[in-house]
Parts: sequence; C-alpha cells; structure tokens
Amino acid sequence: MFKIKILNNISATGLKELPKNNYDVSADINDPDAILVRSAKMHDMKINDNLKAVGRAGAGVNNIPIDKMNEKGVVVFNSPGANANAVKELVISSILLSSRNICQAWNHVNNLPLDNLKNEVELSKKNYIGSELPGKTLGIIGLGAIGVQIANSAHNLGMNVIGFDPGITINNAWQLNAGVKKSSNLNQLLKKSDFVSFHVPLVEATKNLLNKENICLLPKGATVLNFARYGIIDEEALIKALDNKDIKYYITDFPVDKIKNHNRVIALPHLGASTIEAENNCAVMVARQIKDYLENGNIVNSVNFPEVIMPRNGKQRIIIAHKNIPNMVGQISTAIANAKININDLLNKSKNEIAYSLIDLESKIPNEVINNLRKIKGVLNLTIV
Repeated sequence: MFKIKILNNISATGLKELPKNNYDVSADINDPDAILVRSAKMHDMKINDNLKAVGRAGAGVNNIPIDKMNEKGVVVFNSPGANANAVKELVISSILLSSRNICQAWNHVNNLPLDNLKNEVELSKKNYIGSELPGKTLGIIGLGAIGVQIANSAHNLGMNVIGFDPGITINNAWQLNAGVKKSSNLNQLLKKSDFVSFHVPLVEATKNLLNKENICLLPKGATVLNFARYGIIDEEALIKALDNKDIKYYITDFPVDKIKNHNRVIALPHLGASTIEAENNCAVMVARQIKDYLENGNIVNSVNFPEVIMPRNGKQRIIIAHKNIPNMVGQISTAIANAKININDLLNKSKNEIAYSLIDLESKIPNEVINNLRKIKGVLNLTIV
C-alpha cells in the first residue's frame, strides 16, 4: 500500500483518484511515498528516504525545495493549466474593474451619507468616467496556459493583444488566436500596452521584470496587473509611478503592507485559483500523475524530471532516478545481465543534471541484484513495481 501525506486541504474530488484499497492518504503519515501540497512551505521539512514524489496542486513550486528533491531523486509534479480558466476570469474581470473605475466608485458610494443619496450619486458620477476595452492594447508577458487563455479572451472582447514569451511552447503557440501579435522584445511591448499583465514564474531572470528602468516606457495612464508572483514587479518603482499618476492602477493578487490602502491599488487576497472548479481540477490532475508514477513510473508534468511514458512490457519494472553522467545505463544493464535477467524494454531520458530510466524485465529480479543496483554511484532513487 502506498502512503500519501497531505500538507494542505486537498480537494476530495482529487483524493478519490487514490483508491483506499491501495493508498493510505492522511495528514498524519510520517514516512510517505508521496506528498500532496498546495501552498504549505516545504523548505524546512525533513525529507525522508522513502519519499518518491511530491505533487503540487497548482502551477507554482516556489514552496518546494527543488534542489533538495533533486539530490534525493524525488520527482516534483505540478498541474499546469488546471487553474488557467479561473485565473483568466479573474484577470479579465480586473481589467474591467479598472477600465470602469468600479472599485473606487463603489467605495465612494458606500461612504456617502444616507440622506439625499440619489442626488449625491448623480453629482459625483462624473469623477468615475471610465473607458471601453475595444481598441485598447493588452500586453501579456508569459504565454503559458494562463497567458494564452487571457490573450484569446481579450482579443474576443475587441482588444489589441500583444504577447511576449521567448520560451513559448509549440502547443501553446497553436492555441493562440491568429489575431494575437507576438513581440520579441519586452520594451517594445511595454511601449504599446494600455494594460500589461504578467504570467511568468518567479525565477532569477524574472525578478523585478518591471522596474524603474522600463516602467517609464508604459503609456501614461496604463494599468499593471500581477497575477503571477510577488517579486516580479519592483513595487517601489511602481508606487512612485502611481503617486505621479503615470500609472493609473496596479491590480495585484499578492498584496503587501506598503501598497495596502493606496487609492490606485486594487489588492486581492491571492484569489487566482480560488474557485471550486480550479481546486478540483488541480487535485485531480496531480493525483492522477502521482498514481501513474507510483504504480508505473510514468512522468508527466514534472518540473525537475523529464517526461517519460512507457507501456508495461514485462513481469517487473525497475524505476531508477540517477545522475546524468556517462555509463549509468551501461552499469545498470550490466548488473541486470550478470543476474541472467532479460530486459524486455528500456527507456532513458534526462533533464539537466537528472536522468531517469524505466526498465521492464522478463522475470522478477532478486533482492541481491536490487541492492547492487542501489549501490551504483550516481543512483539517487530506485523502486520496483
């Protein structure tokens, strides 16, 4: 029976993918085969030797110590695209909120005295005149599953849409509406954007992607939207631009103390993926990935391991995570051959410093040979299924 530890409340719909006859799923497990997590911080956790996989019910993995997982050969899964519709709807609604000054107008009405409210509203509505979206330009930085959906929806609303993503996948490029223009230069995109929305992971290359050097390129009165991660925007520079009325609004899903109550900031409490549907979709996707990995060794949507899928073709399968160094496959296959066991099928792939092998055997392998395989220098994790 596989033991699964959960660190957050994971959707019951997702957990149904892990049947009780083969999976023990609980928050109280001490020596798990796999961990399911949403936002819990894992950097200070002790990683047990039995751990084989971590499943993040969401896209970002900043809360997971990837380097530590690599050292132990632990596969880290996420669920890209499962929450894309939820984030898309929130971004589009935020663009509408800002273009029509809805939050500020709503706050104004709520603070009016109750006597003669009708006349006060008519007198003050001119202060909240907005604008319509058709013809306005939306710049999207990051054309992953979320960015593509936002681009297509904004285009359907009549907006001009420009996307920037040097690493866009072929699959995502195919899904883009033909009317979405691509920019090969971030600064050129900023110069043309009435609205600019960020959808990139927080890595060294994306820290302060919008900063004091390039924020001045945005047209006066532009709106900045951050539904990606805190740290992608230099908020000191942004506050200065807001105070100078160079930027009309900053809409963020990652509020911090210094922007709270700023009259040009619309701050939300990390609502991007907070829908029942998105939580279910993420949990189902990651639970299925964990299940297929533990039972068959197949890897889909891993952030640190290559994608590896191989149909079963033998009486036993060896799953080996190892360092991406020469002669690993040779040593492994030699140890199996010396035990006079035939290999029916073998698949080896690598990603950066990590390599991964699936080996289907004609007959069951003795424990002594398994122990010898584990002793090969460079083997990080070995499982028999």
